[in-house]
Amino acid sequence: MITVHHLNNSRSQRILWMLEELGLPYEVKRYQRKPSMQAPDELRKVHPLGKSPVITDGTAVLAESGAILEYLSETYGGGRFTPAPGTPERLNYTYFMHYAEGSLMPLLFMKLVFGLLPARVPFLMRPVARAIAGGADKTLLMPQIGNHFMFLEGELMRREWFAGAEFTAADIQMSFPLEAATARSPMINKMPKLKGFLDRIHARPAYKRALEKGGAYELAG
Repeated sequence: MITVHHLNNSRSQRILWMLEELGLPYEVKRYQRKPSMQAPDELRKVHPLGKSPVITDGTAVLAESGAILEYLSETYGGGRFTPAPGTPERLNYTYFMHYAEGSLMPLLFMKLVFGLLPARVPFLMRPVARAIAGGADKTLLMPQIGNHFMFLEGELMRREWFAGAEFTAADIQMSFPLEAATARSPMINKMPKLKGFLDRIHARPAYKRALEKGGAYELAG
């Protein structure tokens, strides 16, 4: 039996979604974030880094969203959710499986950190912190994030899903940063292809079942 060590409001929601798409039996072990938003220490008993998502499948312990999604698809998917090797779709699939966390998510995380900075410093330092955070957001982060949104909008003008004509695990991998981006910037709502992508994934029955199992995202901040 696969066990998902599920941290509330986290990337592990993607793993529940993948398991629902595959129709696999699994159990969920829940963990709640600390007031600091960090993962609880109990997760270190499962994986030394103490982060989520983590799954256990027999004696295997596997972390990292992309690695877990690929493992599930290759082990249990029977050819579903992964394009055939040597095809253009497989190249797109591999790219977006890595792009989601390697390129897009770091920018969104930096935006979150700078947004939280003024409230985390001593009161007398907050005006300076707000000025630094605002400057970084305006001159550094939002221009780059805007470029990424335009790139992704262009990709979805060429095909319905990120890999090609068919839904794949790459779309599950891309869901979290795009939902995080939607919560923190209205820009994405002005891009019809990206908004259409989010509307399509939200309509999938497996996505809805995963939210029922794991709880809704609370990504604003």
